[in-house]
Amino acid sequence: MEDEPVVPEPATRRSKRARAQVRTADFTRTDKIEDELEEEREESSDDLQENRRKPKRNKATEGASTSAAAARKADSSLIEVVKGDGKEIPDVVKRWVEHYDKNQKSATADLLSMLFEACGAKYCLQEEDIDMTDVDDVVVALVNMARRGEIEDYQSSKRAFKNFKDNLIYFWDNLVSECQSGPLFDQSLFDRCLDYIIALSCTPPRCYRQIASLMGLQLVTSFINVAKVLGAQRETTQRQLNAEKKKKIEGPRVESLTKRLSMTHEKITTMEEMMRKIFTGLFVHRYRDIDPDIRMSCIESLGVWVLSYPSLFLQDLYLKYLGWTLNDKSAGVRKTSVLALQTLYEVDDNVPSLNLFTERFYKRMLELADDIDISVSVCAIGLVKQLLRHQLVPDDQLSSLYDLLIDDPPDVRRAIGALVYDHLIAQKFNNSQSRSTGSDSDSSEVHIIRMLQILKEFSTDPILSLYVIDDVWDYMGGMKDWKCIIQMLLADNPSAELDDVDATNLIRLLFASTRKAVGERIVPATDNRNPHYTKAQKEIFENNKRDVTVSMMKTYPQLLRKFMPYKDKVSPLVEIIVHMNLELYSLKRQEQNFKAILKLMREAFFKHGEKDALRSCVKAIKFCATDSQGELQDFAQNQIKELEEELIGKLKSAIKDVVNGGDEYLLLVNLKRLYEFQLSHRVPLESMYQDLVHVLKSFRTIDDEVIAFLLLNMFFHVSWCLQSVLSSETVSEALLSSLVEKRDALLEQLEYFLDKPLKLHGDVSYKNQLAYRVCGILADTWCLFKRIRFASTNLEMLGYSPDESIVKKYWKMCEQLLNVSDDAEEDEGNREYVEETNADAVMFALAKLVATDSVPKEHLAPEIISHLEKYGTSVSETVKHLVTSLKKKGDISSILVETLKMAYQRYLVALSGNDKSLSSKLFQECKSLAARLSGSYVGVARTKYKAEIMNIVKEGISYAFSHAPKQLSFLDGVVLHFVSKLPAPDILDIMRGVERRTENVKTDEDPSGWRPYYAFLDTIREKYLKNEAVKDGKEGTSVRRRGRPRKKQDLQGKRLFDEQSSSEEDDSISGSDQDATVEEKQEDDEENVPLIHSLKASSKLRSLKVSKEDKRDQTRTVDAGRATEELTPKTSGASS
Repeated sequence: MEDEPVVPEPATRRSKRARAQVRTADFTRTDKIEDELEEEREESSDDLQENRRKPKRNKATEGASTSAAAARKADSSLIEVVKGDGKEIPDVVKRWVEHYDKNQKSATADLLSMLFEACGAKYCLQEEDIDMTDVDDVVVALVNMARRGEIEDYQSSKRAFKNFKDNLIYFWDNLVSECQSGPLFDQSLFDRCLDYIIALSCTPPRCYRQIASLMGLQLVTSFINVAKVLGAQRETTQRQLNAEKKKKIEGPRVESLTKRLSMTHEKITTMEEMMRKIFTGLFVHRYRDIDPDIRMSCIESLGVWVLSYPSLFLQDLYLKYLGWTLNDKSAGVRKTSVLALQTLYEVDDNVPSLNLFTERFYKRMLELADDIDISVSVCAIGLVKQLLRHQLVPDDQLSSLYDLLIDDPPDVRRAIGALVYDHLIAQKFNNSQSRSTGSDSDSSEVHIIRMLQILKEFSTDPILSLYVIDDVWDYMGGMKDWKCIIQMLLADNPSAELDDVDATNLIRLLFASTRKAVGERIVPATDNRNPHYTKAQKEIFENNKRDVTVSMMKTYPQLLRKFMPYKDKVSPLVEIIVHMNLELYSLKRQEQNFKAILKLMREAFFKHGEKDALRSCVKAIKFCATDSQGELQDFAQNQIKELEEELIGKLKSAIKDVVNGGDEYLLLVNLKRLYEFQLSHRVPLESMYQDLVHVLKSFRTIDDEVIAFLLLNMFFHVSWCLQSVLSSETVSEALLSSLVEKRDALLEQLEYFLDKPLKLHGDVSYKNQLAYRVCGILADTWCLFKRIRFASTNLEMLGYSPDESIVKKYWKMCEQLLNVSDDAEEDEGNREYVEETNADAVMFALAKLVATDSVPKEHLAPEIISHLEKYGTSVSETVKHLVTSLKKKGDISSILVETLKMAYQRYLVALSGNDKSLSSKLFQECKSLAARLSGSYVGVARTKYKAEIMNIVKEGISYAFSHAPKQLSFLDGVVLHFVSKLPAPDILDIMRGVERRTENVKTDEDPSGWRPYYAFLDTIREKYLKNEAVKDGKEGTSVRRRGRPRKKQDLQGKRLFDEQSSSEEDDSISGSDQDATVEEKQEDDEENVPLIHSLKASSKLRSLKVSKEDKRDQTRTVDAGRATEELTPKTSGASS
């Protein structure tokens, strides 16, 4: 295969000029229309009279009307027929062929006129000029008509244009079919048509190229249909001739067959020559056209040609174009090329001829599986499946594909899941292995064992395992074979292939598969919308729930007994019951098994002290108490009461041990159990609340984690008491007093840790757990009891508002926690409760206090926002939402001004300390903060919040001049960003106001100090003049330029399209907003691409994701205009 030429970079798009829909006087048909309307009125009048008389219609009348309709059809021009509904096309084509047989020049003139009008140009060739007219002269005249705007734009309506294209294709296909017996091979008619079609396909006007390419590509397809029929005739004739020759008798029969064979071969040769003519004259230029639709149609047609006529097109000379367009900048073209190749590889007979092509381009096919466009990725994965089916890709090249199992787009993950199932689990593409294993290869157990081998690669991260299971679940029936999975788990002599890790993964698989079977999502969705299921789907889910319940009804207790000691197995195993139909336990008389399950769950609750196990046990027991029926429900509720009593008893015993100097471990474990239980259930702690307070007061040196869970349980008890008060119709004074007393005791302990500075460990975040907890509990308590919530009500005594000094201490602690490095948090990513004790939780607590007006926001809000540049990405997002929330409530100009002052004041402090590097960094942070805050005032917001912006500017100017020239850099660094958001007249007023402040000031005494002042004036003067120029330009013309700013002309690097091509001339005539729209959409999609939705606890997931993103950045930049030199075509454009 020859080397591919280098693709230049795409040409710069130019602004679109509207095509004028012009109908010249030569084609005005007013008189004709009026005559037709008059005839229709007369006919309708006659019909009305006939309907009144209701006479019998004779055959002569019917024959006359049919003849009149036929006459009207005969008078219709070819282009009118094509623009119509298309039903008349076969009859019209037959009449045209008859007309051609009688008068070739007249019929040819009609056909060429239709060809021109189909392109949009009303240009008529006269019969006598057919032989004398030069093709180039006609094409030049047509191009000039386009430049003058004298062409019809068929694309004003997409639906009508599609109908027109379909009819045009239908017309040419019928024409080729009807001309098989003569005109097709006269080397006059179609040669002339091809000359005009090829010439028009290379002209600048895009409409010409679109329609000419459409007709030329369809002609090749029609020629192939004729050639295939002729090929079948040639084979039949050859067999007959061979049979006659075997008789060894020469005669007229042999001569006739020989002559027929020769004529058929000549016709096929003629067809193939015309195909080559169109390919070399049209395809090789248009497959790299600037219009992606033209490129798509070319590649789609080539795929059809290769598939339907492999004797000519299934060779590297033509296949290389499919390989080159795998690097096209348009996702639609890449997808078309991939689909074309996929259809080729589906035919086994084509594979030997594709060996060299595959060797050259298979790596690019693998890269496309991770294409930036999701649809291209999905199609490319299907193509890779075909390559694997024919064993054309080495297995060591597939590692990058398997990384997509944990990719974001669900469609890509599903496609990779299908590939993994076919290739690794079912092993459909490995015939030798399938034969060696025999029928066992299709058994559920074999498939599950192979799946476990895959899951072992992700065994340390349950979240990644869920992604893999979700990807393969739809294709692997073994995951729904509940009995097989349970038998594998309960086997007394487990297979040597299954170890402890496999058992853990198998339980995870059982739990995840159960959730999928009943319609639950096991991985977060990208749209965060609740799924909508049809009635049939819901019935399937109910049937699956019934099947799971029946399969596990008797074996569930055995599974719990076997795996209860293992903390990593008990959590998913216990939670399976939440997805079962508990009613069946009563219907099938399995009450004893149900009671045994509850007892085992209660035993597991007290056997483990980890968060996941405890949370799963509580969830399962609560579900049994609410969803079971009758006697079983009473038993479950009694189990909850007994669990409460046992837990309180164990907690009292643990407290006594600590008071007597014993170990704190039992106290910590039981406090965790109580905390998890109180998350969803109220536990009566009235008798123990004071004991918890006593432990906090008397034992200040106990472990921070114990203190944290003591405070958490106190807070939840207070919260449940408040909920009880709010839900009661009447509340006694004693109850309110008791609640206030408990609240004050909790606040007293929390404020103690604010007064006593905590030793924060900046390098190891888990040692700061108590500080995180104090911040969170204080914020929640202040929000629950905020004064404005209970003001002017009977519960006013419950209202509480912290003092300003307490709020400042609270901010200091939060500020220290927010400064803990992200690396320190990630190092402890696998610890328990990480989502509750990190910087995100701290910022959420702060934002909640400000947004709900639980504390005065005048101080806390500026402090939060002023540190925006220091925060990580997720924390910054919370701050952005806070600013948006405050904006909705009213004017926040004073808050933003105070925010900017705080940031600037930190710069001044560093500047006074002669630390140049720190002061430079802080000033840059201040400028970046101003830029980000002013960036929220864009578009309509500039008008809506104009008064707010003006207040910020005025306050900022006053602050800058309050200590001039020391603080003048505030003008250039901060105020300037907001000034640019104002209209030109307001900018002029601001500039004059600033100048008036220095009328009596000698600025030349300190030139360096006043330099920011002059820089500020120069910049806003430039902004003002620029806005005036833009305004004047808009007033002078009514054309509004759309889309993104024009790219620079001197672009460097490889280019897919030649800048001097005549396709660019077309852009200057007709242009296209499509490319700009597509690229903008792609940019928006990239900005909104969600990260993989997993908990922050997954440190391995983050590391894998980082490596994947780096790899994605390297591979995805290849898509469109970039490609390796050996894989890209050389030039582009409309000129040949």
